[in-house]
Amino acid sequence: MIQAVPMRRPGRLVVAVLIVVLLALFLYGAATNSAYDWGTFGRYLFDQRVSQAAAITLSLTALAMFFAIVLGVILAVMRLSPNPVLKWVSWVFVWFFRGTPVYVQLVFWGLLVVIYKHIDLGIPFVHQFAHISTQSLFTPYWLAVLGLSLNESAYMAEIVRAGISSVDEGQEEAARALGMSWGQSTLRIVLPQAMRVIIPPTGNELISMLKTTSLVTAVPYTLELYSRTRDLAVETYNPIPMLLVASAWYLFFTSVLMVGQFYLERYFARGASRKMSAKQLQALANAQSLGSMHGGI
Repeated sequence: MIQAVPMRRPGRLVVAVLIVVLLALFLYGAATNSAYDWGTFGRYLFDQRVSQAAAITLSLTALAMFFAIVLGVILAVMRLSPNPVLKWVSWVFVWFFRGTPVYVQLVFWGLLVVIYKHIDLGIPFVHQFAHISTQSLFTPYWLAVLGLSLNESAYMAEIVRAGISSVDEGQEEAARALGMSWGQSTLRIVLPQAMRVIIPPTGNELISMLKTTSLVTAVPYTLELYSRTRDLAVETYNPIPMLLVASAWYLFFTSVLMVGQFYLERYFARGASRKMSAKQLQALANAQSLGSMHGGI
């Protein structure tokens, strides 16, 4: 019998102890440093104004990602379409919104009501039936959602396109052989299989979108989490605890989203790996046990 002895690695122990000591010193320094003002942090952490701003941040994130995913799927399908006009339109859209900073885009959308004061409905150059004021139609909140959605849809289009391209071409050929059109094969056969590749980067984009909402002050929209805590910092003349309050809420939301992303990835990855999970192995063992019992009878 071979007596296996693990190799000694004293360097790992030294590095681990050093990291723990440095972390403990940092935590002690943060706890005893009066500049952090933990009393103010605790007083404003669950303040009604902060919690309302956090809810608005979540709504901005959810709406912007919903519209971005829908538009991103449409753009990706257009990019992969055999129609050259659809390909060109999709490419130009992605080129423009990926090539300009999101902050610049948000500033532009904030000036939309200045550039276009009203929208005319009717026959061009002949007669207009209705005049709609853009100032009453587009509020700063929806301008922020519009700006975030259009910027994110360009990235989602590339993510979806990469996911669709990862599916074997034989899947689409088999669907065509069954009489499906290009659109049917894409929606029913290719996209469901591409989800395994699409979900991980989409989860990262969702977390990034949550933090990007702090830039909607460029619209300007100042009721989301970062802008609200910044206003409270001006009122209290104490910015550091307000920054910690905003960071705590962002960390909480991103932690929840990371847990959801983990389970969603595991759901769509079923059958992609030959390695069986503990639950699958247990089910197989139970089936074999039941089969041996019936065989013995």
